[in-house]
Amino acid sequence: MTEFEMIYITYFTDVYLYVLNISRNEDLAEEITSETFFKALQSIDNFRGECDIRVWLCQIAKNCYYSYYRKQKNYEDLDSVNEMDLAVCNDSCIDEIADRDDALKIYSILQDIPDPYKEVFSLRILGEMSFKQIGSVFKKTENWACVTYHRARNMIRKKMEEL
Repeated sequence: MTEFEMIYITYFTDVYLYVLNISRNEDLAEEITSETFFKALQSIDNFRGECDIRVWLCQIAKNCYYSYYRKQKNYEDLDSVNEMDLAVCNDSCIDEIADRDDALKIYSILQDIPDPYKEVFSLRILGEMSFKQIGSVFKKTENWACVTYHRARNMIRKKMEEL
């Protein structure tokens, strides 16, 4: 078994769950996970080992997902939505749209936040990792991960208020 096959076996579930969390779509999560490992295989020689390989793979997965998302700009023009569709759209639908809008704003803001804040926030929220796991990834303490996450959250909150 090759070294990359071991990486695939070890981290496939983590990457899949990460993508499933951000996409909320099992089929898409499988597709993006496959693409992630394909891209990782192509660029494994560029992996410098400055972070945990799981973090590196999740970063590739996140980039693959957002590339996919940008390519799928299949937004309906508001003029094409008929009144019946609007009547069916209840409060939960409106909340879901608002949540997506906020998520896109947060993602945009996140790109401007310096590391390690960006990575810690992503691992905590998108990767659903514990502070202990995040600390371990960065070879820091659980407390460091917690403080870094809260600082990142405050940075995002401040920029959201400015918008």
